Amino acid sequence: MPDTHAHHPETGAIIRDPVCGMTVDPTAGKPTAEYQGHTYHFCAEGCRKKFEADPEAYRTAKDPVCGMTVERASAAHMSKHEGQRFYFCSAGCQSKFEGDPDAYLGDRPAPEPMHEGTMYTCPMDPEIVQDHPGDCPICGMALEPMTPSLDSGPHPEYVDFKRRLRITAPLAAVVFLLEMGSHVGIPFAQWLGHTAFVGIQFVLATAVVWFTRMFFKRGWNSIRNRSPNMWTLIGLGTGAAYLFSIVSMLAPGLLPSQMADGMGMTPVYFEATSVILVLVLIGQVMELAARERTGDAIRALMDLAPKTARRVSGEVEEDVPLDALKSGDILRVRLGDSVPVDGVVTEGRSSVDESMITGEPVPVEKVAGEPVTGGTLNKTGSFLMKARTVGDDTTLNRIVQMVASAQRSRAPIQAVADKVAGYFVPAVVACALLAFVAWWALGPSPALSYAFVAAVSVLIIACPCALGLATPMSIMVASGRGANAGVLIRDAEALERFAKVDVLIVDKTGTLTEGKPTLTDVEPEGMEAVELMTVVAALERGSEHPLAEALVAGAEERGATRKESSDFEAVTGKGVTGTVEGRKVALGNAALMADLSVDTGALSDRARALQGEGKTAMFVALDGQAAGLVAVTDRIKDTTPDAIRALHDLGLRIVMATGDAEATARAVARELDIDEVHAGVSPEGKGDLVQKLRGEGLSVAMAGDGVNDAPALAAADVGIGMGTGADVAVESAGITLVKGDLGGIVRARRLAEATMRNIRQNLFFAFIYNSAGVPIAAGILYPFLGVLLSPIFAAAAMSLSSVSVIGNALRLRAQKL
Repeated sequence: MPDTHAHHPETGAIIRDPVCGMTVDPTAGKPTAEYQGHTYHFCAEGCRKKFEADPEAYRTAKDPVCGMTVERASAAHMSKHEGQRFYFCSAGCQSKFEGDPDAYLGDRPAPEPMHEGTMYTCPMDPEIVQDHPGDCPICGMALEPMTPSLDSGPHPEYVDFKRRLRITAPLAAVVFLLEMGSHVGIPFAQWLGHTAFVGIQFVLATAVVWFTRMFFKRGWNSIRNRSPNMWTLIGLGTGAAYLFSIVSMLAPGLLPSQMADGMGMTPVYFEATSVILVLVLIGQVMELAARERTGDAIRALMDLAPKTARRVSGEVEEDVPLDALKSGDILRVRLGDSVPVDGVVTEGRSSVDESMITGEPVPVEKVAGEPVTGGTLNKTGSFLMKARTVGDDTTLNRIVQMVASAQRSRAPIQAVADKVAGYFVPAVVACALLAFVAWWALGPSPALSYAFVAAVSVLIIACPCALGLATPMSIMVASGRGANAGVLIRDAEALERFAKVDVLIVDKTGTLTEGKPTLTDVEPEGMEAVELMTVVAALERGSEHPLAEALVAGAEERGATRKESSDFEAVTGKGVTGTVEGRKVALGNAALMADLSVDTGALSDRARALQGEGKTAMFVALDGQAAGLVAVTDRIKDTTPDAIRALHDLGLRIVMATGDAEATARAVARELDIDEVHAGVSPEGKGDLVQKLRGEGLSVAMAGDGVNDAPALAAADVGIGMGTGADVAVESAGITLVKGDLGGIVRARRLAEATMRNIRQNLFFAFIYNSAGVPIAAGILYPFLGVLLSPIFAAAAMSLSSVSVIGNALRLRAQKL
């Protein structure tokens, strides 16, 4: 319901932000703009800027029910459907729309205007880039924003194609059942009569053709732009079948008499037209759904940043949109808040979870003068910071742009199919024209009819419905097989490339290790281990640090008695102190011990040894005397050593890239026999490492589980995400291991090789029947055997290629991994 304050103070009319649709209180001092004598109110400066850049895009909207023009800034009725806002003239129109939105949407729902400067590109032809939405001049597909907005809904073409599929699939099924009924003993033609039997098929098939007319537009564009591709074949093949069927229905006398059946009926191929177009539509919906997941990865990154920041000006604090921030602004970051932009701490202290950047689970202590990064999470106290980098230049936004750029790629397997089609299409058309001319000039009477039948047969047998199924069927079956083995596959590109990978880059935390610290060593001096852990746990229960959680859990596992502490104090960057049952307790690093004048003696050597093993060592002091040493570490997963050995056996070079310290990283690498180590690496550094290796001519796969891994996952030839990790890492990956088991990479490699072999076989089947049948359909056997291939046999051969593709793809279900 609208805010009761968001009304004009005199007229009582609702006041909306014309850009985002939010209701605005005109007395709250929000931004305003004048346009054509009217004052418009906005919830934030960002919306005002969007409006001023293109006022007409936001001033009015069309009621989708009655067609009336509605002022967006004062519309009393608004509804949101699949990520888009719709405005209505009355409650009645809004109610009708919400009851059945699809009944009132046009061919393609118009997306909300994107922000100024948005560039659009074609998913099939990424070289096409322009500053406004539209259709690709090469293939006719709808252009997409190069970077989706955070609040954008599903891609309009995806929504539109799903709606068209819901309409056309039942229509095509009815046509198919009618035509095929006679072949299985159901005499639909006798029951309905010839005219009604063919007429019903014509009406339903025409509806299917109308709802899939965009495919014919793409085919026409491919011809007009001299770039023959899959759409050229689909347009020619289905168009030929449809037009031939109309001729057979309206003027059967033009066809040779021997084509008629026992009832005098000449064949129609409305069912071939309908089924082919629906199958192609299914393939398009599958492809668009995969691209939606790509957008989800970027939106997950964007969602890390808060929507507002708390700006401090003197004694006044107010929440403002991020768009309103400027470099130099003082901001307050409270407990549990995300840091809004990049900057530096000016007052206060806290622990900030920087796993977004480092991938490490341990928060970093922040005091005055320390830098903080937008999107990281404040875990303990409150602090003031000065904004330094805002807008598109923040670290988080740069990561978003890196992921978006790396993910705008075209599947290589589709490029191969298009390249083949580039030769195949002209050859098929040439054969059809040659057959038409030869039969017209040399064929028996009626020569024109024979010529038309031969040309149509060539086009029908060459119609690439199997080509449209070749890749999706294999991917669909392989995806199911992979899921059973804990391996999720996003697309054909990931499978094709992973079969050729030379180098595997792995993150440490959460990929090789479990991703959470655990207590590993307890070395007391002058007391029992359980007694030492009792006081350590009592002290750490007052801390929110992840290491404290590991120590408390470890103490409980070892049977420590639960005790309470008092006078707890966290010493930033050093450790914690407090009192347990009247005894002064300190837990921390060597610096804390030095501050308290505690002599650590031989414990110092032992601490250095533990650090060399990749562990975090902490001293314990009681009443000013060293009482022992405890250490925590992020354990290596039990399955990791065997998986690394198996990957080496497969000929892969293993490289670790981590944000962790050099000593810890090298300790893990030595234990696992990893070939190469890069420690202290930033997200940009991981992406640079990927590019460096690719520049050496190597095919690179990246496995990781953190937000910091997302750019490298997207930039690599294949990204492998851990299902136990961050959503954005999973969304950025072409392959996801559900259980976070590195051994899944071995299974994924075997599946990739089997699937690519299957796809190549499918492409062979898709073309072999068509190619072998083209000369027969053209009539090459007629002078010798008197055989002229009827379009009905051409359709059968075309169907056989589809059956071969489907049957071959199903073999992947039995593939051993």
